[in-house]
Amino acid sequence: MSKEYQTYSLGDWELQSGGTIPNAFLAYQTFGDPSLSAIIYPTWYSGLLESNFWLIGEDKTLNPKKYFIIVIALIGNGQSSSPSNTPSPRPWPVVTFYDNVRAQHQLVTKYLGVSHARAVLGWSMGAGQTYQWATQFPEFMDLVVPFCGAAKTSDHNITMLEGVKSAVLAAKGSASGGVGKGEGLESASEYQAWTTEQRLVGLKALGRVYSGWGFSQAFYREKLYITYLRFQNLEDFMVNWWEAWACSKGRLTKYERPLGRLTTCLTDPENMVAMLDTWQAGDCSKQEPYAGNFEAAMQGIKAKALVLPCQTDLYFPPEDSAYEVQNMRPGIGEMAAFPSIWGHWAGGPGDSKEDVKWLDDKLRNFFEKN
Repeated sequence: MSKEYQTYSLGDWELQSGGTIPNAFLAYQTFGDPSLSAIIYPTWYSGLLESNFWLIGEDKTLNPKKYFIIVIALIGNGQSSSPSNTPSPRPWPVVTFYDNVRAQHQLVTKYLGVSHARAVLGWSMGAGQTYQWATQFPEFMDLVVPFCGAAKTSDHNITMLEGVKSAVLAAKGSASGGVGKGEGLESASEYQAWTTEQRLVGLKALGRVYSGWGFSQAFYREKLYITYLRFQNLEDFMVNWWEAWACSKGRLTKYERPLGRLTTCLTDPENMVAMLDTWQAGDCSKQEPYAGNFEAAMQGIKAKALVLPCQTDLYFPPEDSAYEVQNMRPGIGEMAAFPSIWGHWAGGPGDSKEDVKWLDDKLRNFFEKN
């Protein structure tokens, strides 16, 4: 698939927090003919547009010969408006799922000419955006499929993300400004740009902190990082999977051998912090008409919903998904859990072939019966 993408100008984009992103824009890529039924498929934490392509193909449920598939980049991912491509404001404002989906809706309706979508779906933060679509524009789609994600970021997940954020910020001698508040700065005048060394150290730390969360205890106990992913040992996995993941969200990264030590990082750590703040702020009930009533937000979903957690996900556990479905109106929601030890990574980005097949089969059956 081509990795070329387009951008859509939003102008000065006012945020739910009261801030503004000047000259804002969304990056997106489409597959299929615009006359076909539309599927909206937003990206996830750190994911680039091409990070979503693994679920698209003529042999998949997301078949571009059958659907007009719209992949939209999360604000902060480095392709849509982000700290790395937008010089101000600093500090970067908190951008919510509400802000993202309002922008996505404008792109989809006013520019791409889509008045109704067959489905909205996504993994992880893509699932958060899926829930946001379902509650913000409940009449817009027939189906929603959030997988390995949540309608509201749990307190447990928020604390995990505070650890990730604090690790990356410590590399420049800074600290978290608090939950959902990015870097702790009293004023914009205190802001200091990252040095090359700070970027590399901070993002390596981010990758290592994340390593204990992305996969399950059973994944590590069974040593799938050796038997399935073919790393030599745990340190090889830390360096060449987790550090590489954290440092590769942009262009290619340079390595030293042995054990592939990273020497150059072209990821912008501020992008990772910006997306993390969006994640921490995730709560689809923080909008009208729900006024913070989470159960009312779930009741507001009108599209048929297939909710797909993983049974071993450490930060989006099936119990949370069950509560979401329980609070939907009768006949709206159903849930099935990935029977996988891959944890959060069962839902993407396509590394576990067995889980990809399980997911695609669930999507196909759900689309066919609805």
